[in-house]
Formats: sequence, C-alpha cells, structure tokens
Amino acid sequence: MQHAANAYATTAKAALTPRELEAQVLMNAAARLQGIQDNWDARKADLDDALIYNRKIWTVIASSATEEDNPLPRPIKQNIANLAIFIFNHTMKMMIEPSPDRLRSLVSINRELAAGLRSRPPAG
Repeated sequence: MQHAANAYATTAKAALTPRELEAQVLMNAAARLQGIQDNWDARKADLDDALIYNRKIWTVIASSATEEDNPLPRPIKQNIANLAIFIFNHTMKMMIEPSPDRLRSLVSINRELAAGLRSRPPAG
C-alpha cells in the first residue's frame, strides 16, 4: 500500500505547475515551523533544521526572483528581495535566541506567499 501512495505522490508532484510546486514547498516549510511552535518543548531540537530548510527555500526564491531575466516587475522583485532579507535576519535571530513566538512571522509570510502563488495571475 505504501508503494501505491508513493507513486501517487510522485505523479501528483509531476502534475503541479511551478507556481503550485513553490506554494506547496512554502506550505511544507510553514507546517514544519508551525509544528515546532505548537509543540515547543518536545520539538525545540528540530528548530535549526527547520530554519535552515526555510532559509534554503528563500535563497532559491530570492535568487530566482531577482535575476535580470526574470519577467517580474521591478517593484515585485524588490519586495521579494526585502522579504528574503527579513527572513534571513529573522532566522539568525531565531538561531541565536530561540522563541516560539518569533516563529509566527516566518509561518505567516510563507503561508501568505503560498496563497498568492495559488491564486490565478491576472490575464495578459
């Protein structure tokens, strides 16, 4: 049965658009961080791995969005770069002084961006 579930998951990922895949990756990172926040005492040891995973995602997002040939309008590129800088700085603060309350902003940003990616882009 597990083999069938894995095959389905692989097929489902292949059928996703790049936007849907990005949204799913952001939601996965948000879920990891939320799980740690919700179970802080039991899962605090997982924090650094979850933060590093989230930072890697944001490194890819920032570098892709700010490439010269990316068709996004300049103000959106700048907003993504600013968000990434916030994520990187906030991640470092979390690693130095861990706190479950500080995870809230990282979770929220990931979820909001994922929601935006899942919405249909304007025509034209």
